[in-house]
Amino acid sequence: MNPTDEESAIPATANGLPASATTMRGAVARRDPAWDGRFVYGVVTTGVFCRPSCSSRAARPENLRFFADPAGAAAAGFRACQRCRPESPGGAQAVLIELARYIQSHSEERLTLATLAERAGLSASRLQRAFKQTFGITPKAFQDAVRLGRLKDSLRAGDAVTAAIFDAGFGSTSRVYETAAGNIGMTPTAYRRGGEGETIAYAVRSTGLGPMLMAATSRGVCSVQFGDDAETLATQLRQEFPRAEILASPARAAPALDAWMTALAAHLDAGGPRPDLPLDLRGTAFQVRVWRFLLTVPEGAVLSYGELADRIGQPRAIRAAASACGANRIGVLIPCHRVLRGDGGLGGYRWGLERKRALLAAERTRRGADAG
Repeated sequence: MNPTDEESAIPATANGLPASATTMRGAVARRDPAWDGRFVYGVVTTGVFCRPSCSSRAARPENLRFFADPAGAAAAGFRACQRCRPESPGGAQAVLIELARYIQSHSEERLTLATLAERAGLSASRLQRAFKQTFGITPKAFQDAVRLGRLKDSLRAGDAVTAAIFDAGFGSTSRVYETAAGNIGMTPTAYRRGGEGETIAYAVRSTGLGPMLMAATSRGVCSVQFGDDAETLATQLRQEFPRAEILASPARAAPALDAWMTALAAHLDAGGPRPDLPLDLRGTAFQVRVWRFLLTVPEGAVLSYGELADRIGQPRAIRAAASACGANRIGVLIPCHRVLRGDGGLGGYRWGLERKRALLAAERTRRGADAG
């Protein structure tokens, strides 16, 4: 029997369904992923049941039947759609996670958006939007990130540059050289050599937050780290680039670095302004986007990881935004400490929660003094 207007007015709790038939028809017509996991619908002409967001050909409204869950649809004689896989847990996000894992395991192959969309049971444009909303980057950028990770592993292992590039799945050397500087901070050849040919100057200074290491290339500050002792901080820097020319630079040998450290120490210990220093940002396009936004967050202000994702235009990429904060190597200058959990908790901080708590407390104090 086809749904009637009376059935459309049934309260949302009737028969375990989340809304009226009219509302659910609208969700199906819009292919609204927000309703995934709340109900499934069967199509009497095909005998298939789907998620509300399924990209399969639209059925006539009178041919739709609604069920609270996949078990109910199966019991009524419908079979699961092979496109949207409504019986799998986690809804649309689970499909995207599964697709991301597929990309990881097939990163060396040529994966077109159309091929991935067919596998996910979505249109190409819908997949592009949903993937970017969930992970913060497009499927192509994700595949490139996986390839770059494999390239870095191969280069560190001493593999020949050209072989490493093609083994990682890049179809040409020109493309990887175009993107490498923005993602690993130097050319593949220099990275293979453990940063050979790259000069990184660093110094360590005591601050109220403990020993602070600042390192810089010719482009600007590439690292501000906090720890318990200078030796460990220097060791961590050398592990990242074992063959780079890493110089422990006294003030007389690196006056610019010394001036930068003095300015940052004055900010931390004496409440001076946060110095606006040149930065050498090394990360994925999404990470750099997050870091650049954090530079705009004023002292004394805080926001949640969810708000951060929303402010950069990726409201569903909350985990990716949190991961970008965790990947930040330039402490304080890129103020990732101003990002909190949604419930107001501190969340994480790679240099320890006590340091995060101290930074926020100092900033609140300074802001209060300025307001007074």
